[in-house]
Amino acid sequence: MITLVYGGSGSGKSAFAEDLVCKTNYPNRYYLATMQAFDEESNKRIKKHRSFREGKGFTTIECPVDIANTIIEKDSIVLLECMSNLVANEMFRSVEPKAFTECADKIFEDIEYLSNKTASLVIVTNNIFEDGISYDEGTKEYMRALGLINERLAQLSDEVYEVVVGIGIKL
Repeated sequence: MITLVYGGSGSGKSAFAEDLVCKTNYPNRYYLATMQAFDEESNKRIKKHRSFREGKGFTTIECPVDIANTIIEKDSIVLLECMSNLVANEMFRSVEPKAFTECADKIFEDIEYLSNKTASLVIVTNNIFEDGISYDEGTKEYMRALGLINERLAQLSDEVYEVVVGIGIKL
């Protein structure tokens, strides 16, 4: 089973996704963390997310790229947090960025593989498409990749939630 949790920055999507996972009876809960710490701000965000998970029974796996390679038990639930970080990490992991279709295809294949390795997968992704700001071509390519992945994930998922002000709306 795949559940997609979608929302804007600060929407409460991470807390909503954690609550979804915590309401299940799976014997193993994995938190697949994709954020890399490059500066003090990202270190603070990682620390904040770790404190939110404390005492919830998660085993955290730091995996900024190649999520298909994670080792998990079959009878588990995995919370993948979050797609926007994973896309950036995969797209810009070498000097020459990947094309958006190549990046999206690779990540989607990894997700399909990961979903076959576990009983349930909850994926958190971002809505970054409504700010109306004009971006450089590299950022547009990143947004194309994330948009394509979000579309494919929505089609693949058994459940899709949009989170607004902490409220998950099932689509």
